[in-house]
This record gives sequence, C-alpha cells and structure tokens, in this order.
Amino acid sequence: MRTEFVTAVLAVVDLVPPGAALAYGDVAELLGHGGPRQVGSVMSHYGSAVAWWRILRASGEAPPGHESEALRHYLAEGTALHGDPEGFLRTGEGRWRVDLAAARWAPAEEDFDRIDAISEELERQLHQLSVPDDEMTV
Repeated sequence: MRTEFVTAVLAVVDLVPPGAALAYGDVAELLGHGGPRQVGSVMSHYGSAVAWWRILRASGEAPPGHESEALRHYLAEGTALHGDPEGFLRTGEGRWRVDLAAARWAPAEEDFDRIDAISEELERQLHQLSVPDDEMTV
C-alpha cells in the first residue's frame, strides 16, 4: 500500500470529531481515491495512531475484535448507537452498532477545505510517482 495513500487516509480520520463516525467508503469518497477495502486495510494496519473507532463498516458495526474497546469510546463520546450496548458491556452478549444515519460526520466548509488540500496533495504525490524523472519539469 502506498504510504501517500496511508498518510491521506489517516489525515482525513484525524478530522472526524468525537461522537461522529464515517464508513470506510465515506473516507474513500472524500479523498477521491481508493475504496472501502483499501481504507479498511489502512485502518487495520496503521489506524492505531488515530481515532480508529470513528471509521467503521457501512453497517455501523465496530471493527472486528475491537468491539468492546470501540464501544467504550462511543459511549464516552456520545456516539449514536442502536441495540443494547450496556448489556454487551455487562455480559459480552447482545447486539449493537453505531447509528450511522445519526452519527455520520457532515464536514463543515473549513473541513472540506482541509479534505480538498489532503486530496490534492495525494494526487500531486501520486502523479509525481507516475511521471518518469526525465519527463518532469523543474
């Protein structure tokens, strides 16, 4: 996976505020690069440095194997949830998920400016990598 893409994904994730969430595909759409699987791969390999629990499956399910830890974050941040999260914490049983319809982040204008800058930098870096050195102009 290209480090430029990893850096861009993590930069977008850093913009998502507490209590909000995005699906993997939302991040790819905001960047204009990759898709849900590529973003999911970035998050599974490099996401520990950011608020990884805010990026999840389109179904609203937390990242597999991290449900309990993610749920604690969601409850602390006031993220909208469906199901019985308290029961899950007490017994480890029961189903819950993030209510993405309510929790999905809607970037403000200044957020879109930052996202555009991240996307443009990614595009510039990827273009630089695809142009042979003898074709680059200084």
